[in-house]
Amino acid sequence: MNLIREEWKKSDAEEFEKYLLSFSKGEEAINFEKKISNTSLPCIAVPTPKIKEIAREISKGNFLSFIDLWLFNNLAEASIIGILISKIKDFEKSKKYLIKYANKIDNWANCDVLKIKINDKNEENYFCLIKDFLNSPKPFVRRVGIIILFEYINREKYKNEIFNILNSLEFEKEYYVNMAAAWLLCEMFVKNREITLKYFKNNTTNAFLINKAISKCRDSFRVTNEDKELLRNFRKK
Repeated sequence: MNLIREEWKKSDAEEFEKYLLSFSKGEEAINFEKKISNTSLPCIAVPTPKIKEIAREISKGNFLSFIDLWLFNNLAEASIIGILISKIKDFEKSKKYLIKYANKIDNWANCDVLKIKINDKNEENYFCLIKDFLNSPKPFVRRVGIIILFEYINREKYKNEIFNILNSLEFEKEYYVNMAAAWLLCEMFVKNREITLKYFKNNTTNAFLINKAISKCRDSFRVTNEDKELLRNFRKK
């Protein structure tokens, strides 16, 4: 199937879905994908490398017209849309598509395909969008906000802001939000050890988040054995 197009039309949707299904790994893989993604979307078990390859080919053409079809018939289609949204360079366009996408998805996998590119020109705009997402009543919108926040880990002026956001999750109850935040805190420790250690010593966020972050650090080969033992002291009851 030709994936590099000047324009995608509604009439292309059926052909594309059949094309995707041709890469399905079968019923057993479908059942596994359904279980781990915990989504209401149908699963067709297209391997992640193939999904990325297809999205990469689509992005060589008018990929915005593909996104505009909003093919959400299965998990794979939704993932392709998320990958393509990550390739939008203009902030205002990106914001429009991100808001719609974040409000449509219902699982961690479609959140985590997002790899938004942050630069000096758009960093403040995206950071404001992150805070808007974190105020959403929808847990996967909040998770999207945290996933984008990963791009700020190495941005010096936002490091304390990241900790403020983590503290704002004091009463967060949603598993998938807390798990993303714990992953974020683990990455902060790996890349910004000293200031993150201070945060572990003195934070006001919820116990589940802190304890999961410590577990992730202790499971990481990027954290020394000494630090793994040290972090045990900061578990919360």
